[in-house]
Amino acid sequence: MSGATPAASTALETVVRHERALLAAAIVATSALCWLWIVPMARDMYGDMTGPSAWMMTPVWDAPHVALLCAMWIVMMIGMMLPSAAPVLLLYAAIMRRSGEPRAALRVYPMAAGYLLVWAGFSVALALVQRLLGAALVLSPMMTLVSPAAGAAVLLAAALYQLTPFKQACLDTCRSPVVFITTYIRPGAAAAFRLGLRHGVFCVGCCWALMLLLFVGGVMNLWTIAALTGFVLFEKLAPLGERSRMVSAAGLAAAALWLVLRPL
Repeated sequence: MSGATPAASTALETVVRHERALLAAAIVATSALCWLWIVPMARDMYGDMTGPSAWMMTPVWDAPHVALLCAMWIVMMIGMMLPSAAPVLLLYAAIMRRSGEPRAALRVYPMAAGYLLVWAGFSVALALVQRLLGAALVLSPMMTLVSPAAGAAVLLAAALYQLTPFKQACLDTCRSPVVFITTYIRPGAAAAFRLGLRHGVFCVGCCWALMLLLFVGGVMNLWTIAALTGFVLFEKLAPLGERSRMVSAAGLAAAALWLVLRPL
C-alpha cells in the first residue's frame, strides 16, 4: 500500500503530465532569477555602491562576507551556464519520456542538480581566487587585474587553451549531447545525478579558461558577463566546428596584444 496521500499523488501526476513545459519554465525561471540578482549588483558596483553590492566594500572579509562572495559567483555561473545546458537537459528528458517508464522524465532534475553542483564548486574556487588576488593587491576595487601585463597573460593563456586537445575533447562532448547521453546514460535517479556531474565536468573543462577573463574585463561588468555568456552559447551551438576555436583563439590573442600596447 502506497504511503502517498491522494493530494500528493494528484500533484505528482500533474507534474508528470506537464513535465516538458515545467522543465522549460524551470530553466528560463532559474536563469532569469540569477540575472535579476546579477544586473542590480553590477549596476550598483559601477555606481555609488550603496545598494546590492555595498557589502563588497567591507574592510574585513569574515566568513559571512566570503559566503556572500561565493553565493555571488554561484548565481553568476548558473545564470551564465544554465542556458547552454538547456539542450542536453531537454534532450535527456525527451529520451526518458520515450522510455515508457513512468515518471522517468523527472530524472532530468537530479541530472540538472549534478550539473549545477559542479559549477557551484567551480564558483567557490573562483571566489577563493578572487580573495587571493585581492589580498595580493593585484585586483582593483572594480575587481579587475590592475596590471595590463597580467590581464594580457590571462587572455593569452585562454587563447592557447582554446587550441589544446583537451579543450577540443570537452567542446566536442558539449556539442554532441546525443552521443554524450547515449554513451553514459544509466537507469535510476542516482545515475541521472552522476550523468549531470559528468556533463558539468566536461562543461567546466570547456569553459574554465574563458571564465578567468572576468578578472580581465571586470567580475561584475555586465558587458563582460553578457559577452562571455553569448560566446559560450555560440561556441556550443553554432555549427562552425573546429573554426570556432581557431577564431576565438585569434581574437583572444589580439586582445592580449592590444591590452599591452594600448596607451595608458
